[in-house]
Parts: sequence; structure tokens; C-alpha cells
Amino acid sequence: MPADSAIQFLDRLPETFREWLAGRRIEEVECVIADIAGVSRGKAMPYAKFVREDRMFLPTSIFHQTIAGDYVDMDIANQWTESDMVLKPDYDTATASPWAEDVTLQVIHNVEDLAGRPISVAPRNVLKRVVELYEEEGWRPVVAPEMEFYLIKPNLNPNEPIEPPVGRTGRQMVSRQAYSMSAVDEYGKVIDDIYEFAEAQGFEIDTIIQEGGAGQVEINLLHGDPIKLADQVFFFKRTIREAALRNNCFATFMAKPMQEEPGSAMHIHQSVVDIRTGRNIFSDAKGEPTKAFYSFLAGQQRHIPTVVCMLAPYVNSYRRYVPHGSAPINLEWGPDNRTTGLRVPISEPHARRIENRVVGMDCNPYLALAASLACGYLGMKSKLKPREPVAGEAYHRPRALPRDLLAALDLFEECPEITAVLGAEFCSLYKAIKRDEVETFLRVISPWERDHLLLNV
Repeated sequence: MPADSAIQFLDRLPETFREWLAGRRIEEVECVIADIAGVSRGKAMPYAKFVREDRMFLPTSIFHQTIAGDYVDMDIANQWTESDMVLKPDYDTATASPWAEDVTLQVIHNVEDLAGRPISVAPRNVLKRVVELYEEEGWRPVVAPEMEFYLIKPNLNPNEPIEPPVGRTGRQMVSRQAYSMSAVDEYGKVIDDIYEFAEAQGFEIDTIIQEGGAGQVEINLLHGDPIKLADQVFFFKRTIREAALRNNCFATFMAKPMQEEPGSAMHIHQSVVDIRTGRNIFSDAKGEPTKAFYSFLAGQQRHIPTVVCMLAPYVNSYRRYVPHGSAPINLEWGPDNRTTGLRVPISEPHARRIENRVVGMDCNPYLALAASLACGYLGMKSKLKPREPVAGEAYHRPRALPRDLLAALDLFEECPEITAVLGAEFCSLYKAIKRDEVETFLRVISPWERDHLLLNV
């Protein structure tokens, strides 16, 4: 590759990557997209080949897979001809893979058909579709995800329960030490590697804290554009796993990995600004909440039950939603109230926002953000009004969320408004994949059944 061409190519990459590269030669490029589950799919290739290509191809069947890797039969003409999609690099997403042995660049790709139209079932495109609906109204959504996850002892046998890891003291972490600095120090090497990898990738972490479970950590990200933040969560999941593996433990984003410990959430802070003025439309000139603020809240109250299958996408997800289990089972709202499904954090008027506390960390970040923002959008478009705020604990309030994934899918199927916002083709595919996953799960006989039913019934 001519030197001038190499320089021109590097000029297209973010400055943070060029700083990390520090004059070294890129050896490998990972071309990635997120599938329906949020799993990274794509191709790796030598750098010299990547710079010669203006596009590459992957089969559409990538989006027809369940979390177990099974393919779902759809009512689609010629589904199994596995026609190709076109992948084009989004150079704004280019970042390092700092854990790789070789100097490696990873790039999220845009997904189109042969005519250049976005593939409607691609999760990143679903989120783009929702953001574009906001932009048509002169609005720009702003989000900040909070990522909770567990560091766990390596688990090589699925029949064995998950255990917390052994920390630097040589003791297994078994107690709940929320916000404890000592608990964070216990697995400080993992945290240090997460910071190191994040800095190399150009990602800024807001805070890291010890959460309520043994070995449970929370990373908060800065507020920003939904697509960029979804990209960061997508990258961060792999980053955190790699940091854990470097230190002989696993990181899991499973919603409820341990029976006696709280689940892991991905709370989403949401606000909306006026594109023309840059002002937060949730606050008026006097600093008071606006009609848009209340309508966004009401949209969340009305529509989150219909999209909860995207916020809690697996059978395990619903194990989080138990009374007094550190996760909401209702969709009440209140200022600075962590027992409600919708919390309004303490803030200045310009930062007024709504925190959706329903979302599980096992979600696909593109789809969770798309679903949550879709609810707020519908509320504002219809000028809905929320219920009165809750004072005091809300755990005793009536359950507003479905108890399992099948019930959630039934609600999803019965809401044409959500289908119109997210796209009919995507919604049809998503329902088929999730119903197949439930049916597969129901064919598995659990240890509980063998323990209590085998000789007793």
C-alpha cells in the first residue's frame, strides 16, 4: 500500500485511535455488527485487504439466529438462499482492540441491501429509525446508560451454580458491600484493566462503583447521542469480558446469574433537547417541568409493558422482577425514588431527565434504547398525562410488568403503535426469534424439577 494512501486512510480514523497507534502498523481489522442478541458478528482480515475494500458482505441469516445459535424459520421468501447484505465501515466508530496480541482495529459497520437501503431488522438501524423520528420533530434524545455486571469465578460446568470470584485477599467475595471502596479494591486489577482498555479505545467512564451483589460492579457512562452510547455499551461488553479473562475470572451480563444476589440492570437516563436551541425541553424558562416532560413519562408508563420483551429479552430476565429484589415491578414515578420503575434524579433544570430502571443488562443496547425512546416519543406525540408521583416506597404497588417472556411477547404483539415506530419487519422477526427461544427453554428439564418432582409427585 503506497505511503500516501496509508496516511489518507489513517486521517479517516478518530484521533484517539491514532494516538493509541503511536506510529505502529495496523496488522488486523475486525469488521463487526451487532446481531439481534447484541452478539458481535463479522469478519477479521489483514489491514492491507481491508483498505482495498470499500464494502464487504455477510448473509442476512445472521439476524435469524437465537442466542443459542439456532436458526428460526420465518415466513420470508427464499429465506435460506441466504442473500448477502452490504457492510460499509462507519469510521467514526473505529477503535482499538487493546487486548489483542497484534495491533488491531475494530470498526462497526453500517448494514444495507444491494440498493443501498438500510436493512430494517439490523438493531443499530432500528435505533437510527427511532432517533430520526425525534429529529423530524426538531428533537434530539440524550441518554446515559448505567452498566451493571458480575465478576464471577470461572464456571466451566453449566450444571454448577455461579460463585463470586476470589479477590486479592485470597477470600471469595460473599457479602454485599454496596458502594464499598474496599470491595472495589478487592478486584482492583480487573478495574485497572477496564480503565486501561477504555482509555485506549477513547471511551470516557463517568464512575465505577461496587453494586449490591457479591462481585457486582456498576460502570456509568456520560450523557450523549443514543447511537454513540449504544456503540459504547456494545464495545464495553467485550472490553469488560477481556479485562476479566486477563485476571482469571469471568464477567457476566446475565440479568440474574446468582439466586440469592440482586440482578444486573442497565438503567437508562433520558432527556430530550431542542435541535435548534439546544435547550432541554423537559424544563421551561422558569426551570419547571414541561408538558413534554410529563408526556414522555406517561409514554413510558403506558408503553414499557409492550416493549419489555426488548428490555428483558430472555427467560432469565424475569427473575429480576421480584418484590424487594432491587428491581422495580411497577411503572410508577417519583423524584429521587429508587423503588419506582421511573425515577427522576436530583438535577438542575437544564439536566432534568427520566431514569428507566426496568432495563436488564442482558439487553441488546441498540434495541433497549430504541424501545425506551419509542415509548417516550409516543407519549409526547399523543400528549399523554402520567399518573401522580409516588411518595415513599413503591414496592407494594401493583405489578405493572409481565411475569415471563411469553406474556411480554403477547403484549408486544398487541401494540400497533410500537410496531409502527420500530418497523413491522423487525417486530415480526424479533417475536419469532424470542418465541423460539422460549420453546427451546421449555424442553430443558431443570435440577429443581428433578429434585422436587422426580420422587414426590
